[in-house]
Amino acid sequence: MIYRAFFPRDIFSEMERLQRELAQSFEWPTSIRGLARGFPALNVGSTPKSVEIYAFAPGLDPAALNVQIEKGVLTVEGERAAEAVPEQATVHIDERFRGRFRRVVTLPDDIDPNAVSAKYRDGVLHISVARKEAAQPRRIAIE
Repeated sequence: MIYRAFFPRDIFSEMERLQRELAQSFEWPTSIRGLARGFPALNVGSTPKSVEIYAFAPGLDPAALNVQIEKGVLTVEGERAAEAVPEQATVHIDERFRGRFRRVVTLPDDIDPNAVSAKYRDGVLHISVARKEAAQPRRIAIE
């Protein structure tokens, strides 16, 4: 008779393993430690003059990225190819994302879709979307 502990030593690791197996069968990208974050990781913020989006995508060719705005929705998409692994190698941990990706951010109504800039440097894609001139705060002179 085999005795098994009711609670494994690290219950969260065991739960995450079970959830990963379940997710693989249904292709759900979730994690017990929080909602799964997509690739690339995003930071989105705003200033009075613009909306700033940072996509962390190291190792990608900027030409392989597609950034577009349509009807107030910003889309960043592309593909990361799998790295070549020697035939004889045994992979023990493989956490780096590979394959097609697509991230979508809904932008506020006061953005100007014609005033967008995107720069890729050191693995970070920085997208800046200016707000319309009418939406920006301005100082009113008092007479």
